[in-house]
Amino acid sequence: MRFDYDVIVIGAGHAGCEAACAAARLGSCTLLITMDMNKIAQMSCNPAVGGIAKGQIVREIDALGGQMGMVTDRAAIQFRMLNRSKGPAMWSPRAQADRTRFIAEWRHVIENTDNLYVWQDSVTELVISDDGTVSGVKTAFGVTFKARAVVLTAGTFLNGLMHVGRVMIQGGRVSEPASHGITEQLRQLGFETARMKTGTPVRIDARTVHFEDTEIQEGDNDFHKFSFMPGVNRKLKQRPCWIVYTNPEVHEILRAGLPDSPLYNGQIKSIGPRYCPSIETKIVTFAEKTQHQLFLEPEGEDTQEFYLNGFSSSLPLDVQITALQRIPALRDVQIYRPGYAIEYDFFDPTQLTHTLETKLVPNLFFAGQVNGTTGYEEAAGQGLVAGINAHLKINGEAPFVLGRDEAYIGVLIDDLVTKGVDEPYRMFTSRAEYRILLRQDDADMRLTERAYRLGLATHERYELMLSKRRQRDAIIDYTKEFSIRASVINPSLEALGTAPLKQGVKLYDLILRPQLNIEKLSQLVTPFKHFLDTIEPERREEIIEAAEILIKYQGYIDRERVIADKIRRLENVKLKGKVVYNDIKSLSTEARQKLTRIDPETIAQASRIPGISPSDINILLLLLGR
Repeated sequence: MRFDYDVIVIGAGHAGCEAACAAARLGSCTLLITMDMNKIAQMSCNPAVGGIAKGQIVREIDALGGQMGMVTDRAAIQFRMLNRSKGPAMWSPRAQADRTRFIAEWRHVIENTDNLYVWQDSVTELVISDDGTVSGVKTAFGVTFKARAVVLTAGTFLNGLMHVGRVMIQGGRVSEPASHGITEQLRQLGFETARMKTGTPVRIDARTVHFEDTEIQEGDNDFHKFSFMPGVNRKLKQRPCWIVYTNPEVHEILRAGLPDSPLYNGQIKSIGPRYCPSIETKIVTFAEKTQHQLFLEPEGEDTQEFYLNGFSSSLPLDVQITALQRIPALRDVQIYRPGYAIEYDFFDPTQLTHTLETKLVPNLFFAGQVNGTTGYEEAAGQGLVAGINAHLKINGEAPFVLGRDEAYIGVLIDDLVTKGVDEPYRMFTSRAEYRILLRQDDADMRLTERAYRLGLATHERYELMLSKRRQRDAIIDYTKEFSIRASVINPSLEALGTAPLKQGVKLYDLILRPQLNIEKLSQLVTPFKHFLDTIEPERREEIIEAAEILIKYQGYIDRERVIADKIRRLENVKLKGKVVYNDIKSLSTEARQKLTRIDPETIAQASRIPGISPSDINILLLLLGR
């Protein structure tokens, strides 16, 4: 048994698992400490991964050599590509997962990763050396582990407090104890901390649901998945979800219970999520609505346990049950447990650098909900970056930072450390100014080479990316070179609802038409079909889709790249350590205070700080001689 490690990761949630795997695979001897080895990567809330913008993050994690995408594909019981009616910048993959299988798959990964060890215990204290650097942890069992870097990914466990009506129970999750001591220690070291709130819905016994009164929602049955790696596919039985609706009678029951709601009687004082509101918040905020859509989502391949998405609540048990019984499909409902709210400690993320290292304590990194985010995907993306940088820092290597034009993970981290949070942070496509560049289909093209040079992405993954790029570009080149006569194609074009040609054109020009695509044209142009038959069969559809997106949207992509390159010039204007902001009286008072507190690395980061005006940026540029 060893007690001395390179990196220690506290917490085995989605952030902790990615952080530990990344550090270990890069070569650091890593210890992952968790309260319960049977709850590794527990899906504490909904049994799903991905969604709007979140799915892009998962594909980026996979492209970087992380594990979440592969684990999800192996545990998936339904897959859907959301927003297919919109452009590809908005397409977002989402999968329902078997909760138990998801844990089992993650545990298999953890236990079979070289350099990675697990200890079941609760961390009560960080060990800080005389020079102020973190140097280990102490646990509830009285064990001291040494480390050169520590990654804190405690999720909702730091002084966690659960609420069901007026009933309050200490815990980080139902039936799991809270973690005490770390927040108090960090506060004494000068860290700013506050409280946030999240919640989860009731769990329902499907045997008591009248499915004849629901709307069925099937998943997709095509080639899309999360991982870019071939051979990682959905193997479990695929299951549908079902849709039900609340009604005015349900709302009246919920409204009558508000005096006992922790959210409205003053019991909960912390900040809740704006974009994942409780059902009681919905009926108050949207009082004019007569119904809200709810989703019955299976928790596993064979289980009868269902998650009622959209009905997060901390109302008393009797109110929750009575309200549910007024929904026709749930009139005889039996539940496994009520919904509950949970309050927990988080740390203002402006206290971090872009590597997720804390500014106050060297070699201490934060990732996940302790940074004020919400969601498995946001946590996992942070964990991956924190684990990578923990390894790089202790080995004296250059930090790994993703730009806003490189990844949604880059947008996420820059938003956190630059702007901070005043509510639980959730990623949306609207948060990314370069979302045409950050599509889910090309995450591997954006990130795999960087991960390969880092040593995290395998040689196999890198070669697969290069092969995909060659085949994708070959398709595009073929369409640019292949000419087609109007007389040959016109009869088919009219049948497909698009205007006939007046003269011959390149195949590329036909693909630009919204009514046409590569697959349709391959059925009309025999040489093109024969060419496409040379594409790698297992990844044929993925490669053709990637080529088609570039053909149809190249103008938009090029325009956005020009804008991104202009902004990137400001990212190269270094600011940190060059200016004493309090001495610059021409800056506004607010600007001086915020620039001093956040201490931005570059002019571009400074421009994104709320309250920093264009005139403040011009003053800084003048002082830097630019």
